[in-house]
Amino acid sequence: MQAPRRPGFPARLDGLQPPRAAVPAPAAKPGVLRPAAAPRGMGLDSAAVRARMVQRLAAAGIDSTAVLQALGAVERHRFVDSALANQAYEDTSLPIGLAQTISKPSVVARMVQLLLGADIAREQGLGRVLEIGTGCGYQAAVLARVAREVYSMERLRALHEKARDNLRPLRLANVHLLLGDGMLGYPAGAPYAGIIAAAGGEALPPAWSEQLAVGGRLVAPMAGADGRQALLVVDRTLHGLKQTVLEGVHFVPLKSGIA
Repeated sequence: MQAPRRPGFPARLDGLQPPRAAVPAPAAKPGVLRPAAAPRGMGLDSAAVRARMVQRLAAAGIDSTAVLQALGAVERHRFVDSALANQAYEDTSLPIGLAQTISKPSVVARMVQLLLGADIAREQGLGRVLEIGTGCGYQAAVLARVAREVYSMERLRALHEKARDNLRPLRLANVHLLLGDGMLGYPAGAPYAGIIAAAGGEALPPAWSEQLAVGGRLVAPMAGADGRQALLVVDRTLHGLKQTVLEGVHFVPLKSGIA
């Protein structure tokens, strides 16, 4: 069976043209999210700043060397607005526009570490991963350092463009950005060794489970009957799906469609 052709960067879905490269303008237009400017004179590009964040993550229970190295390598301040850059290495979520947020470093680390705990990842290394909710691109950059290939979907065009502009300087050849409805997944790239979602709904979209490889793992926030979210881990085994509910989390709502 011929392997599906890998999409380009950024990818094209359902006849949608990839957004054109951003053109510098004297002032931002309403509704347009520009890439976060790299802060100057604050020392945030220092490896020591990220090392202290990594030390806090390790002290909090993150014990995967690969995850800690990835978090230490990705400059989080380049993915947030310059006005918030001094908070980039604190363990806090930050707004990135359009009522969306960049997740806490501890939550990113926890979810990526859970992906690496899948049977297939322990045996073969983490292969192809589907990320639902690209946001500003930070988690995709982290995933690129622990997975062989990353397909990252975003339903909001302005954020898709922002992530593209944030990630382009990093030249991550194994990351493919997709503008599309994340609730449908991306069947052309399936099966996936891991699926990770940055938005939570009341039910797991069937497409995600269907696109998960045997031995693969899905990690996503899920809302319970009381409306509170918790991390849900779904492992696909030879005998079916195994679900495990973990600690409480707080993510933006999962929505369908493209906007």
